[in-house]
Amino acid sequence: MDQFACNGHYQRLEDLDLIAEIGLRTLRYPVLWERTAPDLDHPDWQFADERLAHLRQSGINPIVGLVHHGSGPRHTHLASTGFAEGLARYARMVAERYPWVQAYTPVNEPLTTARFSGLYGLWYPHHQSDGACVRMLLNQCKATVLAMAEIRKVRPDAQLVQTEDLGQCHSTQLLAYQATFENHRRWLTFDLLCGKVDATHPLYKYLREQGASKEELNYFLEHPCPPDLIGINHYLTSERFLDERLHRYPAHLHGGNGRHQYVDVEAVRVPDVEPIGPYGLLKQTWERYGLPIAVTEAHLGCTKEEQMRWFHQVWQAANRIKAIGADIRAVTAWSLFGSYDWNSLLTVACGHYEPGVFDLRSEKPRATALAHLLKEIINTGTATHPVLNEPGWWQRPERWIYTKPRRRQASAKANNIQPILITDHNGPLEQALARICISRGLPYLLLTREEFDISNPQQVDRVMDQYAPWAVINTSNCLYTVLSESEPSHRNQDQQSGALYLAEVSHERQIRLLTFSSDLVFDGTKGEPYVESDPVSPADAFGNQLVLLEQEVLRSCPDALIVRSGAVFGPWDEINFVTRFLNSMQIGQPFPAAAHTLASPTYLPDLVQASMELLIDGEKGIWHLSNGGQMSWAELGRTAALQAGFDPMVVEDWFAAQVKEAAGQPLTSTALTSEKASLMPALSDALLRYAQQCEYLLPIAEVG
Repeated sequence: MDQFACNGHYQRLEDLDLIAEIGLRTLRYPVLWERTAPDLDHPDWQFADERLAHLRQSGINPIVGLVHHGSGPRHTHLASTGFAEGLARYARMVAERYPWVQAYTPVNEPLTTARFSGLYGLWYPHHQSDGACVRMLLNQCKATVLAMAEIRKVRPDAQLVQTEDLGQCHSTQLLAYQATFENHRRWLTFDLLCGKVDATHPLYKYLREQGASKEELNYFLEHPCPPDLIGINHYLTSERFLDERLHRYPAHLHGGNGRHQYVDVEAVRVPDVEPIGPYGLLKQTWERYGLPIAVTEAHLGCTKEEQMRWFHQVWQAANRIKAIGADIRAVTAWSLFGSYDWNSLLTVACGHYEPGVFDLRSEKPRATALAHLLKEIINTGTATHPVLNEPGWWQRPERWIYTKPRRRQASAKANNIQPILITDHNGPLEQALARICISRGLPYLLLTREEFDISNPQQVDRVMDQYAPWAVINTSNCLYTVLSESEPSHRNQDQQSGALYLAEVSHERQIRLLTFSSDLVFDGTKGEPYVESDPVSPADAFGNQLVLLEQEVLRSCPDALIVRSGAVFGPWDEINFVTRFLNSMQIGQPFPAAAHTLASPTYLPDLVQASMELLIDGEKGIWHLSNGGQMSWAELGRTAALQAGFDPMVVEDWFAAQVKEAAGQPLTSTALTSEKASLMPALSDALLRYAQQCEYLLPIAEVG
């Protein structure tokens, strides 16, 4: 798994300019052994030459990594007798070619890699024993000592930045012996390099029993290579809890050590323990070694606001530990361009992408709210985004596995909380926004039209003064709730004028504004999906109304975010096409579905999630959000029915009838796609999740 091949960084030198623009001045950057010199006699320096020169020109100091969760070239591996010597030879070559580079990480996370490659068997070479784990750890640590020795022959002041994923193990009383062992083991990388593993070390006997000779262990006593900077990588999953009470946990978590059966879960998931968190781990590290420290990875695969909350919490912990005298140098935003397939620990190649500081689901890397957060911290030392005022999911009761979560109302009528203000109250979109705000820990206010009539300027001003929202979401002109031609004309005009006044107020008060539009701004004659820059071409008065509203809102509030979507379906209303079609399937009653009109079906929860991401990122202008592709209403019904588990023969009969009925009718398409980014899951995935949410999945025999 080559992350640069997945994310396209090999082809984008300009990525380094984006990094420099944030203000970062130190960058962990790979010059990997297996890519640069799989044959040590014939290295290829082209990529490293170009990139390191560009970093140097940009004023960015690289911390060069040589092996990162890998085994080096194919001719060696972590348990090979030649691994350490081979890496040392390569390290000398790198130092000679780039003598200006001062900082190195020869091997990233030796213990973590040894565990996953030697103990769990998840990574190459897929061994599963304590002996293999110990062998791989010793090889990597010896490789680090030898590599730094060779590098320092070229540059005597070269610095070792040694990284490790440092956690903490908690347990019940019964399993305290296992937790104690794991809490000693987590330090082994640093203990070996610092020359601390002698006969008095708590794990000396264990290491000897697992195949380490006295000579091998004495090597580290005789050749200590303490890090110049200890790099702590810490994730929410790093702190664990061991519990023998299996009945409290789902079966897939059950395991054991041969002596007892137990579960090994994230400590934040159980109410029986209070994790010590980043501050506690940094404090332990400082007290144990007294060496300079950096947080060398701080990432969370989650929504934008949770990523920001996690990084900010780590940043605050670093400042707290610095305040008591610890020598802490940096906090690292890992990873800048996100990562692929880490949700499966790189065991399943499905292309699952987690955005980071930049989001790669656009034609060019798009700076996210995390990028703005870093820039603010670099420039001012503080962070002010309103989402940081709320706790992360790992601090909220709904995180717990075996106690019923107390639903935490994120609604914000309390003082000193800046909420998201949502207009209207009763529609499916508004309810979806409220549900997702709750799940994401985003304080919100969902007001009725009587409480917040946007056509009443005095009431708008009063609400804004009272609640001081940081964002407003106007749903009054969305596809669900926009007034039709059958409504009184003055009512339409009131809503339009209200939307414009809300835009003006948002602009004046620097409040972020999100509003919704639809594919009806197009007439369907293009012949392919519409993108954001296509000229609008409404086919009726309804579409004209939306076009006019879009233009006026952007004129009044240039920073407004307008989201266009296609035909919306979701689990929280009964009026959308997909729900009505599947309900008809259940009772065997035909339901008309046009086969000559193409659209972009859009799953409401995905639409709201992606819209919230863009709002938090500070995006503006018009964005198209849909679950991808285009299909007719008849084909949508067919696809939804098959995903929901209905009899394929019955579904095909229905589909054939719809197509026959549409024969000879002109084909129109108001399908949407985006030239800005692809932020939504595939439609097939959305339909499957919708069917599961609504419990449509029935055995075919019962459908009949």
